[in-house]
Amino acid sequence: MSSKDLSIIIVDDLQFSRIVVKTALKKAGYNGVRMADSATQALAMIDQKPADVVLADWMMPEMDGLELTEHIRQRDEEKGTYTAVILFTAHEGIEYLVKAFEHGVDDYLCKPPNPQELAARVNAAARIATLQNDLLETSRQLQKTIDNLEKMALVDEITGAGNQSFLLKSLKSHLLEASTRRGGVALILVELRELESIRAAHGEFVVNEILISQHRRLRRAVRPTDVVARLDNNIFGIIMHHTKVNDYKPSTIARILSMINNRAYKTTVGNLPITGCMGVHYYNGDEIIISADEMIRRAGEKLDQARNDSTLSIAY
Repeated sequence: MSSKDLSIIIVDDLQFSRIVVKTALKKAGYNGVRMADSATQALAMIDQKPADVVLADWMMPEMDGLELTEHIRQRDEEKGTYTAVILFTAHEGIEYLVKAFEHGVDDYLCKPPNPQELAARVNAAARIATLQNDLLETSRQLQKTIDNLEKMALVDEITGAGNQSFLLKSLKSHLLEASTRRGGVALILVELRELESIRAAHGEFVVNEILISQHRRLRRAVRPTDVVARLDNNIFGIIMHHTKVNDYKPSTIARILSMINNRAYKTTVGNLPITGCMGVHYYNGDEIIISADEMIRRAGEKLDQARNDSTLSIAY
């Protein structure tokens, strides 16, 4: 960052002191200099436009330089930024230097400051602020990338439903809760029988249209707290958690199937009638807990039964 781009605020209750510091900085090529006659005014200026460096007198009425520094650090923490702070003081002695650094001050100059030293210290403070802000921005971008990767790792990109990893993760937590609280978990695997023949006849785009519609139908057919996820090309999984085992009713599963079968799926090649089949396994929290993989395996066996028997739509 060049000196012309640097944003500097001088804070001092004495006008003469403010002018002396501003004049020295202007001679050194610093043009973006603002002046405040109090810490309160300086904070208002920072809210209007962030500062790279704040030069403040230690001793000021109402709020001194150390208190101002604490407020600046609080704002930096809230906004994810960094502002370099240099304090001016007539005090000498190592104890004042230590006290300043303990309160988050970046640098410390005795009054009146030497103009050349002042310019050099401001330049050094600006480098610190720039480095810290670059690191903070890199950290934000990295976190955003991590969040996106985590989202991609748990979401099916075609339908927007959770994917198999999401289903496994959710199933593990639901099984553990059911085992602990003696509730129940139903895992329903849903398959559309005609999807492969539709793919052969009309292609992947139409299949994706149907999968998107399938997710929407399933989402409307279940409770808001139920989990809907896509396991693979043609299978969706639904997790239903019941706080009481008696709340589980097979009629609820049949209602979901009716929403699949009763209305054709609208696609770009026309309305296509499709039928579904389901495999259901129910875990009772009074039983020995099973793994999520085992739960999926058992529901898969039931789905195989329904898939291979043309007279059977749901296997419990």
